[in-house]
Amino acid sequence: MKLRTTLVAAALLLSACGTTPEPSGAPAARERADTDALVAQVRAAGEAGTELVVQPLRDPQVEDLRHQAEALEAQRKFKAAGEVLEQALAITPGDPDLLQWKAELALYRRAWQQAEALAIESFERGPKLGALCRRNWATIGLARAQRGIGEASDVAMRQGESCTVAPPVRM
Repeated sequence: MKLRTTLVAAALLLSACGTTPEPSGAPAARERADTDALVAQVRAAGEAGTELVVQPLRDPQVEDLRHQAEALEAQRKFKAAGEVLEQALAITPGDPDLLQWKAELALYRRAWQQAEALAIESFERGPKLGALCRRNWATIGLARAQRGIGEASDVAMRQGESCTVAPPVRM
């Protein structure tokens, strides 16, 4: 339910942003803002839960590559960041977190089908619960929405809600 509320709030914010006239040359800026908002929605979906997250130890070489990719993403060099993540995936093939990150970079580049495919692969290889699962389904849903597949997008968003498991009641 929190995911849906977050997505609705983000959609309302996006719709409010698009009501002012824009100067020429602004479509690129609007597209950048739109993709920034999409990635922010995906990452916010990952923060919505209260579950315990257990991360395996990371290879130091992969960790260095992750830092490089973060720096490139911050500079808006999304293609280069994806290439660095490919290097990390060569070391740890099928890492669901890296695959999801690549999916988010694909959203920035407006590569909707690639984003969906990477998020699906991440989901299939991942824990199918928790933050990564919610990010997977948010990416899938948003990529489908951008491609005009509204019903499939709604299904994906609802699927993301099943990724959150309530912690056991402690007495």
